[in-house]
Amino acid sequence: MVTLLFNLATTLLMTGVIWFVQVVHYPLFAGVGKERFVAYQATHSRTTTFVVAPLMTIELLTSGLLAFDPPAGIGGWAMWLGLGLTGVTWLATGLLSVPIHNRLRVAFDREAWSRLVATNWVRTTAWTAHSILLLGVLSVLLER
Repeated sequence: MVTLLFNLATTLLMTGVIWFVQVVHYPLFAGVGKERFVAYQATHSRTTTFVVAPLMTIELLTSGLLAFDPPAGIGGWAMWLGLGLTGVTWLATGLLSVPIHNRLRVAFDREAWSRLVATNWVRTTAWTAHSILLLGVLSVLLER
């Protein structure tokens, strides 16, 4: 149960973070201004990594543990689905978000920024789905 609670906590935290980033933070990139954008992007990347790296790592580890040892009475498929959703967030981060952020490190690029906002919906959707899945699992366990 402790593993599930850590997984739920990190997933819910990342869901909140990603919705804030998607709806508030990324859209604000366009208003920073060209002369200040490079410094802004560097600070964004450094501080965001400080917040999300530990959460994503704990979520990945606990998702893996749950997939291989699901809580009693919970179908293993649910935990494997959770691990798969975690994998989607990691792949989207590494293959989509990080390369775009690297491009934005040099200067604000409207096309790259638009692609960042659009492709970030992959992570937003995966974390939201994982949160809903885990809340459903917790609900089943609490009903017993």
